Amino acid sequence: MRALRSSAVAAVAAAAAVTAVAGCAAKSGGEGGGKDGGKGTIEVTATDSACELSAKEFPAGHVRFAVHNKGSKVTEVYLYAPGDRIVTERENIGPGTSAEITAEIKAGSYEIACKPGMKGDGIRQQVTVTGKGAAARQDPELDAAVAAYRAYVQEQADRTIPEVRKFTDAVKAGDLEAAKKSYALSRVGWERTEPVAESFGDIDPKVDVREDGLDKGQEWTGWHKLEKSLWETEKISEDDKKLADRLMTDLKDWQKRVGTAEITPTSMANGAKELLDEVATGKVTGEEERYSHTDLIDFQSNVEGAEKAYQLLKPVAAKHAPALAKELDKQFTAIRAQLDKHRDSASADGFAPYDTVGKGERKELSDGVNALAEPLSKLAAAVATGAK
Repeated sequence: MRALRSSAVAAVAAAAAVTAVAGCAAKSGGEGGGKDGGKGTIEVTATDSACELSAKEFPAGHVRFAVHNKGSKVTEVYLYAPGDRIVTERENIGPGTSAEITAEIKAGSYEIACKPGMKGDGIRQQVTVTGKGAAARQDPELDAAVAAYRAYVQEQADRTIPEVRKFTDAVKAGDLEAAKKSYALSRVGWERTEPVAESFGDIDPKVDVREDGLDKGQEWTGWHKLEKSLWETEKISEDDKKLADRLMTDLKDWQKRVGTAEITPTSMANGAKELLDEVATGKVTGEEERYSHTDLIDFQSNVEGAEKAYQLLKPVAAKHAPALAKELDKQFTAIRAQLDKHRDSASADGFAPYDTVGKGERKELSDGVNALAEPLSKLAAAVATGAK
């Protein structure tokens, strides 16, 4: 999970501090508003204290959000369905920069949240999506991509449970070394498909929250609580053994529910970008696995999940944006090669501990992530073209 998440938004990222929350003011925009937006575009202007929208009501279907960060802090923008279920998101929007989000949205009531500083629940604005959306004329290849991705997500959940069982059995047996060896491997399937898990809103805070992402009064449970015991205190307590059982229960709940997730071509594309954001905010910085330093296998798993979504969408993306597909092929190959430099056959997870990776090497990894994230942010718009 992103290291600085609040459980109130189910590990979905963060927002302005309380003193910055001044509400979201709507601004007029007609059919798209600002100079950077086109017809049908919703302009989102984020500052440190406001989240202004060009429209609070818009038709269902494929919707384009043009986000402009005019504040002094890095921000994020989320679209939530009731229950803080994430419909779409975009993280790491730097001060003075812009980003685009294309999403397929059904009719209903939602909230848009701007999150300056990447902490808290965000500056929220209620929006209404009307109508039924455009008549579906989706490329059959996109239907096939969604079906294949749904099977992939379920497969990853199913494969995770036995790996988690090895981990939790070791914890309950008080076997510190066995628990350490199985910890990172138990997280691979989760890290490959995390945006789908986060979309439910309540699972991620139970299993993947960091200590500094807890809400006031929230009990700390999940992988990272156990990670701290294994590597920092190097003792397994009776409470840890109980937490191991709870982790298994919560992940079985994820396994059972993952097949009901709403998945669309644009959510697949946006989820791939979110996985790269996960790498940028948690893995490259070393915040995610701060005790075990197993960040690199998380990094690889995020990249693998993103590439899986891309490869399934590639037949359509390549038809509508061939240059984009070519660039994505190039950058995925490049980031895999960078990760390969840090493999270590002596390690339980196959990678060198991240605390042995120097600043220069971390910068190279960060640059590689950024080089991939930029074209990946355009994938949703490319596949949306194939759904019209």
